[in-house]
Amino acid sequence: MNKINITLLSVLLTFFGCAEKKVGNNELSESEKEDGWKLLFDGKTTKGWHLYNKADAPSAWMVKDGELFCNPDTFEVEHGDLVSDAEYANFELKFDWKITTAGNSGVFINVVENDTIPRAWASGPEYQLLDHEGIGKDYLKDSTKWAACLYGFMPQKNVSKPKPAGEWNQSKIVQDSGKIQFYLNGILTAEQDLNSEAWKAMVAKSGFKYFPLFGKSIKGRLALQDWSKGVSFRNIKIQQHYWAP
Repeated sequence: MNKINITLLSVLLTFFGCAEKKVGNNELSESEKEDGWKLLFDGKTTKGWHLYNKADAPSAWMVKDGELFCNPDTFEVEHGDLVSDAEYANFELKFDWKITTAGNSGVFINVVENDTIPRAWASGPEYQLLDHEGIGKDYLKDSTKWAACLYGFMPQKNVSKPKPAGEWNQSKIVQDSGKIQFYLNGILTAEQDLNSEAWKAMVAKSGFKYFPLFGKSIKGRLALQDWSKGVSFRNIKIQQHYWAP
């Protein structure tokens, strides 16, 4: 074997040795593990999650084919928002989602769970999930309710339409000491400081003003909204940041 072939072989071995093994859905790559990412959904069970204010109740949230979904057609179990067992303050959260035709759901952050608060949305700001094509033009007239908006407060910072019903979207939520960013399919769609006077004023002018803990906390549980049309999730993962809030 001549020197050129030896050099080429060495380069190829180095390349393939360094190339990261491709991972499937609901798995972490080696680099993600090294960077501190954790799966919040194992692709098989609802471990790590429970119904809001009903920790021990069997729920309509199920797992099938590696997807976590709320089954709108079952009435033998409890329906409700699914919340994380753990609380989070500073983090980067990634998740894939798809929704049925005319579907409307959401992901909440900083949820305060106790018996005096009726629903997850009564404390936690919402990342809106929506089927734009099927929901109807009348609903879309309010641009603060589009997908990936900070629901009910502001239109998208940069326009990013979700994929059609039944197709997977990639979303990201980042929180740094109450400063939040929402992304949809790689595009920044919302940005807000939950500590700011501007945010407090917005809440005071909204229907959420009747819920005294809404938008006040900068840490809490994550919640997936139960909705009658059906919504599915996969690849839910989080990287916690440990600076002080």
